[in-house]
Amino acid sequence: MNGLGNEIVVLDLRGGGAAGGDLARAINAHPATKFDQMMVILPPRVAGTDAFVDIYNCDGTPAGACGNGTRCLAHVLMSETGKDALTLHTAPGILNAWREGPDRYRVDMGVPRFGWDEIPLSEEFRDTRAIELQIGPIDAPVLHSPSVANVGNPHAIFWVDDVEAHDLGRFGPMLEHHPIFPEGANISLAHVTAADAITLKVWERGAGLTRACGTAACAATVSAARTKRTGRAVTVTLPGGPLNIEWREADDHILMTGPVEMEFSGMVDLETGDWSRVDMAGEAARP
Repeated sequence: MNGLGNEIVVLDLRGGGAAGGDLARAINAHPATKFDQMMVILPPRVAGTDAFVDIYNCDGTPAGACGNGTRCLAHVLMSETGKDALTLHTAPGILNAWREGPDRYRVDMGVPRFGWDEIPLSEEFRDTRAIELQIGPIDAPVLHSPSVANVGNPHAIFWVDDVEAHDLGRFGPMLEHHPIFPEGANISLAHVTAADAITLKVWERGAGLTRACGTAACAATVSAARTKRTGRAVTVTLPGGPLNIEWREADDHILMTGPVEMEFSGMVDLETGDWSRVDMAGEAARP
């Protein structure tokens, strides 16, 4: 599946079996199933929830949250059950999702965290709206003073006038693994184009450059509002398309709305990562 081009593998293990980093890397190794994040559906662990969800990046590392992947997973479960709403249990907490229309879903991504030790950072910063971090000469930095936040994953947002004017593919790996981020970080370039519009480009922790990142869109929106660059309802345009993000004032929850697309389905061998497509009649065929 994909959410705005953010490539997602949804792996249903409610019937048994286990997934881990080795399986994620094996599935990602095949060109047809190369992905950004893998969403693993597991049986519920908490009463009142529809499923527990594990999330892995394409390099096999765990991911705390994936907004585009959560919409994809919501599509799978709602299509199966006929529900228009569901509750998911993830490592960072409980997420609620709703169907907004054909192949369009809204997810409550929860409350963002801004404390330096919640993001986390390796040293204390009292104001995380802009921390001391820069790339380039001290007197003429190329990128500097990012806002930082945690929206299930750590995020750093650099405010720029043109997201294409900087080589994020070059700076991204360096910044993702900068010592200030003990657990790594998603790195974004954000250009505020209006009080309700942001253009965003993202280097994702454990995945690299992606066409869309839902949690980064959420982090950019809340950080833009905190720094008075925008209001609390913003259209975030990524290379794959737009997401509608609202940082609700009543309870500080972030609501993300966007599309999903089903590409194909199949069966996978949990030991080897070998897989086969399943056609519309339910018959397996090798890729």
